[in-house]
Amino acid sequence: MSLLKLASLFSGGKDSTYAIYKVKSQGHDVSCLVSMVPQSEESHLLHYPNISSTALQAKAMKIPQIVSQIDTTNPESELDALQNLLERAKKDFGINGIVHGGLFSDYQKIRFDRIGNNLGLEIISPLWHIDQKKYLQELLESKFKFIVTSVMSAGLNQTWLGKEITKDDVEQLEKLSIKYGFNLAFEGGEAETFVIDCPLFYSPIKIIKANKIWDGYRGRFEITEAVLEK
Repeated sequence: MSLLKLASLFSGGKDSTYAIYKVKSQGHDVSCLVSMVPQSEESHLLHYPNISSTALQAKAMKIPQIVSQIDTTNPESELDALQNLLERAKKDFGINGIVHGGLFSDYQKIRFDRIGNNLGLEIISPLWHIDQKKYLQELLESKFKFIVTSVMSAGLNQTWLGKEITKDDVEQLEKLSIKYGFNLAFEGGEAETFVIDCPLFYSPIKIIKANKIWDGYRGRFEITEAVLEK
């Protein structure tokens, strides 16, 4: 594979961040981050919680970020907005490829592949069909620190909100995923994550203030203030 200048489809979660880590370890250059802010939680393509805090992660990685707000009432409008954003990245940063952190979602991959074909950009999916438990263990072994920012599945209660995942948690999550039938790596939207430190960051992120919201069935952890530690 020839080395590429890539734009990352970036949500701030473990998957999109680890995908950057993987392609950089292969020698590719990640020239910019592409993040879209959905107007509601009903996005078909994007993570919602704490997307605005990705600016701090971009700063920690020293990678420029392009951000655009989108209307999520129509899935096709999301695709159009993403294509326009990637067109801008191609013009401004000279990218010739896209990296995304999808694991199993054919819905996402088919649509990202279509956009790549439209723009003449190669798509790299370094986590595609990775073993879920080994993946979580690999994340922790690679010194990725991430917290849970939303839960939307039976078996996942408010105690997980804001929690940093450890090796013991992976074992507990595996048991819960077997019992309740959710995806261990949260690919189906059962939960969302936010990376607070990893080898890509020159400084870890310290959360100063946050709100926990729980309605008895699902919840989210909203970061309201965070800084880069010196």
